[in-house]
Amino acid sequence: MAPAQISIGIGEPSCPYGYYDYAPYNCSPYGYYGPDWFNGGVFIGAGRWYHGGRGFYGHVDNRYDPRHGYNGPYPDRGVQPFNHFQGNEARDGFGHVGNAGHDAGGEHGGGFVGHGGVPGGGGHGGGGHH
Repeated sequence: MAPAQISIGIGEPSCPYGYYDYAPYNCSPYGYYGPDWFNGGVFIGAGRWYHGGRGFYGHVDNRYDPRHGYNGPYPDRGVQPFNHFQGNEARDGFGHVGNAGHDAGGEHGGGFVGHGGVPGGGGHGGGGHH
């Protein structure tokens, strides 16, 4: 008799504005990630699905993080993007706080499209230092 084999596949979350960098990898609201987290309009990932550059740190607004007390709404698909990103922390793709090598103040919304073709915010692509 052959031993039983069980296989469970978990794909990358499909979230219009990216997903948090910690389990259970829930979808994050618009405004949590800055534009440096998007390359060519696609979220570069977080947590175990991170596929950004080595040494990358991008800005987040941790006021939208449930671990920092956020319990507000999560935007619906197609909502209007924010005019300006208000980043207050830099993280790598695995949630470690560090230095992004640039200020979050110059990052403006309106440029990227998240998973599913949903308008997001961001004026420039990511994947490395700017």
